[in-house]
Amino acid sequence: MSTANLSRDETAARSAAVTVHDIRVELDLTGAVDADRTGFPTVSELTFEARTDETWVDFLGEAVERAEVNGVSVPVDWDGARIRLTGLAPQNRVRIVARGAYSRSGEGLHRFVDPVDGETYLYTQYEPADSRRVMACFEQPDMKARYTFVVTAPAGWHVLSNQPAVESSTDAGAQRVRFAPTPPLSSYITAVAAGPYQRVDGAWQRDAQTIDLGVLCRRSLAAHLDTDEIIEVTRQGLDFFTDAFAFPYPWGKYDQIFVPEYNLGAMENPGLVTFTEAYVFRGAATVAQREGRANTILHEMAHMWFGDLVTMQWWDDLWLKESFADYMGAHAAVAVTRFTDAWVTFAARRKAWAYQQDQLPTTHPIVADIPDLEAAKLNFDGITYAKGAAVLKQLVAFVGEEAFFEGARRYFAAHAFGNTTLDDLLTELEAASGRDLRAWSRAWLQTTGLPTVRVDRHPLAVVQDMDRPHRMRVGFYAFEGERLTRVEAAEVDVVGEHTPIAASEVSEADLIVPNDDDRSYAKVRLDARSVDAVERGLATIEDAVTRGVIWAALWNATRDGELAAERFLRIAVRHAAGETNAALMADVHARALFTLTHYVPADRRDAAASAWLQACWDAMLAAEPGSDAQLSWARALGAAAEFSDARADDLRALLAGTTPPPAGLRLDPDLRWSWWLALSATGHAQEPDIVAEYARDATATGATARIAALAARPSSHVRVAAWHAAWDDASLTNDHLSATIRGARAGGRNDLLESVADGYFDRILEVWSTRSIEIAARLVRGLFPDGETTDAVDAWLAAHRDAPGALRRIVVEQRDHLARDLRVRSVQADLV
Repeated sequence: MSTANLSRDETAARSAAVTVHDIRVELDLTGAVDADRTGFPTVSELTFEARTDETWVDFLGEAVERAEVNGVSVPVDWDGARIRLTGLAPQNRVRIVARGAYSRSGEGLHRFVDPVDGETYLYTQYEPADSRRVMACFEQPDMKARYTFVVTAPAGWHVLSNQPAVESSTDAGAQRVRFAPTPPLSSYITAVAAGPYQRVDGAWQRDAQTIDLGVLCRRSLAAHLDTDEIIEVTRQGLDFFTDAFAFPYPWGKYDQIFVPEYNLGAMENPGLVTFTEAYVFRGAATVAQREGRANTILHEMAHMWFGDLVTMQWWDDLWLKESFADYMGAHAAVAVTRFTDAWVTFAARRKAWAYQQDQLPTTHPIVADIPDLEAAKLNFDGITYAKGAAVLKQLVAFVGEEAFFEGARRYFAAHAFGNTTLDDLLTELEAASGRDLRAWSRAWLQTTGLPTVRVDRHPLAVVQDMDRPHRMRVGFYAFEGERLTRVEAAEVDVVGEHTPIAASEVSEADLIVPNDDDRSYAKVRLDARSVDAVERGLATIEDAVTRGVIWAALWNATRDGELAAERFLRIAVRHAAGETNAALMADVHARALFTLTHYVPADRRDAAASAWLQACWDAMLAAEPGSDAQLSWARALGAAAEFSDARADDLRALLAGTTPPPAGLRLDPDLRWSWWLALSATGHAQEPDIVAEYARDATATGATARIAALAARPSSHVRVAAWHAAWDDASLTNDHLSATIRGARAGGRNDLLESVADGYFDRILEVWSTRSIEIAARLVRGLFPDGETTDAVDAWLAAHRDAPGALRRIVVEQRDHLARDLRVRSVQADLV
């Protein structure tokens, strides 16, 4: 194992032998504006107790120039990842003088130059273990320290960290800012940002506590940043969590910064939360998009307690923060914001992610076995986030909401600024609820797999294929005219594989939906009569959560090869236009497109793609002007047009302005680029068209879109060149790499990459060993060669059983996706 890949066992031994108290970090970022400077000076001073005479400090960077132990210079013993320290005393002060490297991959200290105005922006992203790219530290969550950051940067920049600045001076065009020491923090949630960001200030006050709020983004995006809504949601969240957790917000200030080329949706650095710029809407935004941003704001805010105040001891218990934050994001959104449909989105989107992940051969328990950092990096997945949150929703129903929150309050009081494991949480929840949760934990947190539930009509019973405890509602629906209306609901405690339903004579209901309020975690199967009813009347069901459960059931049946792909498309065409929830509508669009490109047999795919494209076109024209539905259908049209050119002339005319857009539809830059990508992928746009569009939108987003559109041109020469650039051009940033891959794979034209497909398996080991895990994972996933068999990937897996576990996991998952596609396509002729 590389020394950069820290293991659970060795880090546990280190924390048992070393107790860290304080770390002071000095960063000199004045050279960031010089493109020729690849690195920056970084000095770390660590104060700690040792019950050993040697240990190591973690650092990844350009150089370690000097090391001192208790005031004495010692020879630098650095292998590129670990600085070995010997001759330690019971009390130690270690000083490391080093040089970090600016990042282009979004890991460590990322440097971005805005193409609009040439300004330079910096921000950090560390989770799970990239703070060592910026400072020498103990890179493990259970070695918390009080951090003091001192940052030197160009004068006039905003310089931020986790705590407020307490001292600042300017000299010779540079400013030096010292921040207040943090409370005890894990290294991965420390943070620094610097640059000419635009800032809007606010404040939140509760009783005697006043918290300064800041919202920041790049200057060239500031006109699009709707700070009023962001600050409103922030205040609502702080009100809610402070009351719910009975623990005052502990981090002194609350800045939220939207940063470029970000690898995540957001990151919970206390006092300095980072967000992707995708949440800065350059054009019209649907209610679903705004709800998604509010949910993310609240998710990260929940982390101020779950994760930051109380932190998991090691990455096995990553769920202790992520599952809770995922649950709390939706719960708080419903409780205190205008986005009261957050559980609908959770049912349709987050749980779909969990269901897919849980059916892969690499699925794992929510409480996972994480032996090392590479495994930790890949465990930020649908199990840890969405399945965990879904299971917590079930737990809340099991113990009661008040007992659940009382357990959380006890948990924070008992473990503030410390580290915990599953047992610590269960102890407090049991004390608050009076229930024994060990059996529940074994059933839901410590096992794998997705139960499938259905309702048998004769006799009436809930049937599941696993022995999991559920508390669920079964809904019974009948047609009243053309509307499906719930006529009865039965609350059922499902135990074992067969649970009778005590309901009146409703077995002949037109539609029976188990888990129709989405309270439990299970894949729902509808019987044949229910599917017929859904095909006739799905959009007429009043409850959006129930519609979300049904759409998910249809989708799961399609991807399991039990519902004909073309029947799913017929239902989507018939009912998506009548779907009133914007998130559900967008999800149906995405699943319909995936169905026709992955599950419809090749000989019927062109016809299906043309039919779906026409449906998108008709729905866009018919939608209410200026509505979310109109915008959503316009976006779906662009995605569909990548696979059929039947509306290419119309799209060109709309883009050129020779045909006016439908009333109320604004052709914003992002929508225009999606249409241009589709035209490029089908051969109806050439390089001059794409260059001209970039002249209209010479922004960072425009530059990324231009790369994808140019790479999407349907020429083998162009696609193969993009394929090679993705592997070989190390100068590509994370976003530009993804755009290159996006273009190379556009329109599903695997035939254009046929000449290089076999080269994938010759490259993945090398790229895994030479590039960062973020970049390597994008390449391994994004360029996986789809084909008509799994022979090539099976041969690689058989020949490389000793490949790094994290790499094998990605390849195994990609193989499973391909095998599912092939399996589902193969059974279509047998389905009706």
